[in-house]
Amino acid sequence: MSALTRTLAGMEETLTAGQAHAVVARGLTKRFGATTAVNRADLAIRAGTVFGLLGPNGAGKTTIVRMLATLLAPDAGQASVLGYDVAAQAHQVRQLIGLAGQYASVDETLTGAENLVLIGRLTGASRKEAKERAKELLNRFRLTDAAGRAVKTYSGGMRRRLDLAASLVSRPRVLFLDEPTTGLDPRSRNALWDIVRELVADGVTVLLTTQYLEEADQLADQIAVIDHGLVIAEGTSAELKAQTGADTLDAVFLSLTGHDTREEETEEDDELAELSA
Repeated sequence: MSALTRTLAGMEETLTAGQAHAVVARGLTKRFGATTAVNRADLAIRAGTVFGLLGPNGAGKTTIVRMLATLLAPDAGQASVLGYDVAAQAHQVRQLIGLAGQYASVDETLTGAENLVLIGRLTGASRKEAKERAKELLNRFRLTDAAGRAVKTYSGGMRRRLDLAASLVSRPRVLFLDEPTTGLDPRSRNALWDIVRELVADGVTVLLTTQYLEEADQLADQIAVIDHGLVIAEGTSAELKAQTGADTLDAVFLSLTGHDTREEETEEDDELAELSA
């Protein structure tokens, strides 16, 4: 019996306690018309770690994130975040998570500080609390000097840092990062990697989808590879390399999926969801 099977066998206890594993999914399924975007996915993400979800474009990564973040209802299966069911207890889940998608969700006409204060107020903080939290995050993400500038004047790296800061306003315990470094230059990407490491050191659990396998190799404690909606492999980077006889994650990815990551376009992962909307 595999470690994942043993974990899932005790899922009922995990769903109630929500301690050892921050996120657990069993048989998670989502269909768009006749197409099954996610097919009976099983995941178990330990608290305080980075979990990398890899796969070709259209494999189902973003659909999984959207279901776990309560933005899409599963058609079958069950999932929990910190012990709360994503379908039956969506309100509780939303109070515990943060989400940074593939594209910046901040208002470009507002300043960086105004964006964060607005989000703080919308999540129930007082004006004073919202301003203090905004100041704290702007400093942490090295955006203090640009705090009073309109976001439309920010570089791509600055916008991504602000977007990540926005996802942390409510102090989430679980953070979903859906291809957060797409389109960034290497320096900005490395800066975001450092921020993710800091968050995990603070006890935050991170689910990361990425097209950059070096990113997963650098950050992820555990990795799952998904293709055509199916989880086809899971393990540490070293375990996946050993299983496939590959020297790099790129070679692992090619061996498991038949896709060369260098040929993958950096476009939104799940066009099926958009087309079905």
